[in-house]
Amino acid sequence: MKTIRSILAGVLLAAACVPALADDIQVAVAANFTAPMKEIAAAFEKETGHVVKAAYGSTGKFYAQIKNGAPFEAFIAADDTTPTKLVDEGAAISGTQFTYAVGSLVLWSSKPEFVDSDGTVLKSGDFNKVAIANPKTAPYGAAAIEVLTGLGLLEQVEPKLVTGENIAQTYQFVSTGNADLGFVALSQVMEKGKITGGSAWMIPGTLHKPIRQDAVVLSPGKDKPAVGALMEYLKEDEARAIIKSFGYEI
Repeated sequence: MKTIRSILAGVLLAAACVPALADDIQVAVAANFTAPMKEIAAAFEKETGHVVKAAYGSTGKFYAQIKNGAPFEAFIAADDTTPTKLVDEGAAISGTQFTYAVGSLVLWSSKPEFVDSDGTVLKSGDFNKVAIANPKTAPYGAAAIEVLTGLGLLEQVEPKLVTGENIAQTYQFVSTGNADLGFVALSQVMEKGKITGGSAWMIPGTLHKPIRQDAVVLSPGKDKPAVGALMEYLKEDEARAIIKSFGYEI
């Protein structure tokens, strides 16, 4: 009898060490947030047992997919207007939206010393192509157009523009050398507070509207505790430290 009790006690103890009601979470994530989200998801899974199944892409395309019934339970967007729109339209849950990061735009080249600290290469025109994300669907692309317009360079640069479907493809154009330079998210070229390679102009925030990036719970995730746990985790110090290390502001 004592042996049986000991076995039962061991089973109960082992069960207590397993996270309760561990679940999968379907999340749509803006392409610029790919690297930090992968780190956050791994830390979140380790702490809670919940598994983040993330899809990465442009905020505008995710909006269309969500409206067409895609089963995402949370949306980590590249702007604040799209989540607000989804709340207003009843596709996201009111009261769950919050800003998890403020993005930074950079003009970047994979070539060392090609872009100086003031971005004067834009005025010189001494480059083959400049890549931007689709301004109709990607907030970083819209910010790039705003910068070029404000500098009075849009008309001059426009013939050399190549447009990526999202910020991930835009980065790919530049990293592979298909474009000499491009407007990308700082998070794509920064890790642990340092530019990882090439050369970059850190574009002043005064040249474009703040890129406030909001997260929101979508209707399919309304009554799912794991989704709420992920939203809360994004506000915690561990997640914030990861976010900051990729060049975002909080």
